Amino acid sequence: MTNANTETPANPTYEGWAHLTDRVLARISGPGTDKFVQGQFSQSVDEVTAGQSLRAAACTPKGRAYCITRLVRDGEDLLLSLERETADDTLQHLNKYLMLFRGTSLGVLDSGRITGLLGIETARQVAGAATDELTRPGQVLSTDNGYLIRVEDDSNHLARFELWQTDAQPALPPTSELPMPTWQASEISAGVPWLTAATREAYVPQMLNLQHLQGIHFKKGCYTGQEVIARMHFLGQLKKSLFRVAFSGTDVAPAAGTRLIADDSAVGEVVNSVLTGEQQGEMLAVIRHDAASKHLGVDGYEGLQLEVRPIPYPVPEREKAEQPDT
Repeated sequence: MTNANTETPANPTYEGWAHLTDRVLARISGPGTDKFVQGQFSQSVDEVTAGQSLRAAACTPKGRAYCITRLVRDGEDLLLSLERETADDTLQHLNKYLMLFRGTSLGVLDSGRITGLLGIETARQVAGAATDELTRPGQVLSTDNGYLIRVEDDSNHLARFELWQTDAQPALPPTSELPMPTWQASEISAGVPWLTAATREAYVPQMLNLQHLQGIHFKKGCYTGQEVIARMHFLGQLKKSLFRVAFSGTDVAPAAGTRLIADDSAVGEVVNSVLTGEQQGEMLAVIRHDAASKHLGVDGYEGLQLEVRPIPYPVPEREKAEQPDT
């Protein structure tokens, strides 16, 4: 998985679809499926139903996310998406815990496919008028083509969907196909991060705004990393979070893990970035709350201009940190 830092610039305003070749589908099946997921992911598995899909993170014992995924019910099984770049490492790590659940398996679906859909009309090509039933992020519609999932709108209120297919099925019309960086630009616009090899195990999920993306259930039972995640939430210890930042002055998008600088000190890191036009693009970056309003730069990018832009959902922890002391 790259940051699309050498790709043709994306046009984030287009409607159409893109095959998400940077991701793979995996299936968890067997009698221990739900118990295993409950013990390893930040989401309550009981709330993942035939009609509702939720995001989740899998974390180290220190609460650092090594996987951000989405969970979808497929009969008695659960489907999840994995970043292709880190899928092998993620599966190897999870399978260490899965050994405790006799008869339960986890593996990539070689024939699986995920397609990103931009615009309500594009989604109607898949599900027809039934698409209109999906009005909120996380809602799922089972169709002849697979599972159609409503995800977060982008910052321009463009409706976005994902189509999950577990085996080879008819393709969507080729005239509507978009390059994958266009989908990545829409993810950044929507404030939805993804992990790469450079950012794996770098952040507690709240630093990536997962609590505002249906990705953390704070009242479920224990799971790996839960103690650190819960402490940060209930004690109000979150000091940095995910920001959307526009940049200009380069034809190479900053790579994931590149440091952000303010007052000659590191104040954050690039999580994802993509070019959206000539000499310009957008990124998601984890930045310290107390530094977000300062003049920011990117390490190694002399003269790069940065502008913090709104993320299309509230981040109360950040807003509280920005309030002056009284």
